[in-house]
Amino acid sequence: MNSPRFEVRGFNHVALVCSDMERTVDFYTNILGFPLVKTVDLPDGIGQHFFFDVGNGNSLAFFWFTDAPDGVPGISAPVEKPGFGEWTSAVSSLNHIAFDVPPEKFQDYRQKLKESGVRVGPLVNHDDSPSQIATEMHDGVYVRSFYFQDPDGILLEFACWMRAFGPLDVSHTPRTGADRRKPVSVND
Repeated sequence: MNSPRFEVRGFNHVALVCSDMERTVDFYTNILGFPLVKTVDLPDGIGQHFFFDVGNGNSLAFFWFTDAPDGVPGISAPVEKPGFGEWTSAVSSLNHIAFDVPPEKFQDYRQKLKESGVRVGPLVNHDDSPSQIATEMHDGVYVRSFYFQDPDGILLEFACWMRAFGPLDVSHTPRTGADRRKPVSVND
């Protein structure tokens, strides 16, 4: 479905920041198999900007800045993968990127990552139950996934849709900023 206001064809690219471009290129090309399609040295020696083809005309891009501060797990990105520990992150942070993979190759891809030395989370069957996770496949499972991290701790997910969505899948009232619990200050 497309917006009546704008003809959006998907993502052109999502841009993240890495600490080591060489290590990032190695992981995304040699482990995940995403071709490196464009490299840029930024003006005035401030860094680099590299693009990987992730399929269907979409790209994943990385900046490497000479003066970038280190990420803060639990604030700028999740500390861990769902199922292994705390996976919340701060407002305006990137929580994770989910790559769409074919359902028939889903478990094989997980095994390939494990064989490449990547620590992967458990298989998750997402459904509408109170826990939102089914131990067995059933008609209510809408997506299957597993999580893993890149060398900088960016949370990634391989996911496959298991059914089409319908009107009953949009049934929750959006929450507001007033609904958020405010963090407790160290000085309180």
